[in-house]
Amino acid sequence: MELLKQITKGRQPKPRRMLVYGTHGIGKSTFGACAPDSVFIQTEDGLGEIDCARFPLATDLDHVFQALDELRAAEHGYVTAVIDSADWLERLIWERVCRDRGVKTIEDIGYGKGYVFATTYWRQILEKLDNLRNDRGMMVILLAHSKIEKFEDPGGESYDRYSPRLHKHAASIVQEWCDEVLFANYDVKVKKTDEGFGQTRAIGVGGKRVLHTCERPSHLAKNRLNLPEIIEFAWGDFRDAMEKALGAEGAA
Repeated sequence: MELLKQITKGRQPKPRRMLVYGTHGIGKSTFGACAPDSVFIQTEDGLGEIDCARFPLATDLDHVFQALDELRAAEHGYVTAVIDSADWLERLIWERVCRDRGVKTIEDIGYGKGYVFATTYWRQILEKLDNLRNDRGMMVILLAHSKIEKFEDPGGESYDRYSPRLHKHAASIVQEWCDEVLFANYDVKVKKTDEGFGQTRAIGVGGKRVLHTCERPSHLAKNRLNLPEIIEFAWGDFRDAMEKALGAEGAA
């Protein structure tokens, strides 16, 4: 009966956990830098032109663990933890698995077991990020590059789509953990021109940067806030949409 006394009602919003992935150079790091009071845990060297707070470049998985532990334990004013990027973090995890197993590459571990071993470290990372969220009230943003993968649709033909550039085992764990998985891309329209003699040529026009929040055949995405399907890819636009969605949920 003691558990019945612990039942609570109503919404209990917490800081968001999100994965933002997209094409090269679209502005993922700038997006993270515009989040409130953000600090970067950098696993790739690409922040030189961005004015932001950052830990030294992590060249070993222990550096990442240390940064996360200090953010939890030490006094600071940071509100958002940004990992830039998740796919380069995965390389550090693979290096640790190789060291653990005494091999040169993760592929040297037979039957794909190396990638399974890597999930242990991914879970440790996500647990530490949850500690920041739960104990310090920090929002978490994981940045990642995109890749094009073949999606095997059990209900029809397979097709190509964009997804985060992570191994499938890691991607599954990270995507399930996140509240939002957001895909940044250019909103390109295709215009066909008449080349004569019955021939046409397709030309890409436009190119506004947008954030996709819902899964579609072209890309993987999700959100738990009933966000608009497409938002301009700028922190201010995303913040406004998120606050509006949270307000709507509270009024429902």
